[in-house]
Amino acid sequence: MKLVSYQSFGQARFGAVIGAGIVDMARASAALAATDAAIRPLPATIEPFLAQTDVLDASARAVVTAAEAGALDLYCLPLDGTVLLPPVPRPTKIICVARNYAEHAREAGLQISDIPILFPRFANTQIGQGAPIVVPAVSHQLDWEGELAVVLGRGSHGRRIGKAEAMDLVYGYTIFNDVSVRDYQFRVTQYTGGKNFRHSGPCGPYLVTKDEIADPHKVQIVTRINGVLKQSANTDTMIFDIPTILEHIADFIDLEAGDLIPTGTPAGVGFKRNPPEFLKDGDVIEVEVTGLGILRNPVVNEAVV
Repeated sequence: MKLVSYQSFGQARFGAVIGAGIVDMARASAALAATDAAIRPLPATIEPFLAQTDVLDASARAVVTAAEAGALDLYCLPLDGTVLLPPVPRPTKIICVARNYAEHAREAGLQISDIPILFPRFANTQIGQGAPIVVPAVSHQLDWEGELAVVLGRGSHGRRIGKAEAMDLVYGYTIFNDVSVRDYQFRVTQYTGGKNFRHSGPCGPYLVTKDEIADPHKVQIVTRINGVLKQSANTDTMIFDIPTILEHIADFIDLEAGDLIPTGTPAGVGFKRNPPEFLKDGDVIEVEVTGLGILRNPVVNEAVV
């Protein structure tokens, strides 16, 4: 399934992409449930759905099957022109992985760590497909980082898990652009500040369920700015794979349904180019990951009032 969160009359809604349209999962499932007792009504937003994927996934797939057969057109809207939000607008946690590609660590002049390096992002820094990335008035060192992100659902317990059970927690994948304000990031190694500016976390456009991706460790990540290639690498070059990352996180905090985990960026970021390159007003940045679509966002200057 290819799931989205979208805006409808100022509210977030949860849908599935069917061809060129979006089927509203709550309204469509309610209609199906009226005639089929096996269908469970789905929530209006994606966060409570992710918290119950163990019992709601079958109903979601039944909605998608019916919509693909043309039985739910009444509950569909066109994808084109609909405002897409980040796939999980309010993730339980966002835990990012740093320096997870050896070439990126080397280009940054930093050591390769023996364990995953982690830092937090806040949910309200996220923006969706097509929303503008904002160059902050306090800095112009705004850099790009295209990444594969993991979305967790309701699987096995998320406390001190082993690698063998880690993938049971994964519900799907999306694209994340870990836009970074470099002078703030490297001011006494302030990851939290440099990685949490307003309107700096593009995510989307879709949450693609894991059954659609044969192997998340063999997908290509490509970043382009104004059509010019800046990053291109395969996830098979990650230092730490997804089970290792999840096992490490679960050593110290419980993994929960709705968590979002960007898995790190490959080489090709702007601050280590010669001369350095940074995002500026008028740029358009695209991050493409095999099977997950293209996350596209314009860049604008912060309006200072």
